[in-house]
Amino acid sequence: MTATFCRDQEHAQRVRAAGSTLANIREVAERAALAWAAEAALADAREARRERLAGGPSRPQGPGELADNENPDRGMVDA
Repeated sequence: MTATFCRDQEHAQRVRAAGSTLANIREVAERAALAWAAEAALADAREARRERLAGGPSRPQGPGELADNENPDRGMVDA
């Protein structure tokens, strides 16, 4: 689940809580919103870790540059 999805779910639960006249529905929806907020924080951490491990955006390669996954003693990309 992405952080965006979790935040959308949190918002939906907060709207549900605000629109309910029943106390038990409000309580359950508020608890659900808190759970979705916590999951969004975890999703942010997962996404940041995944981005960090991937090395961030890769740099563009020009003609004659070695590909990132090539062995440097094997030659050029287009060779």
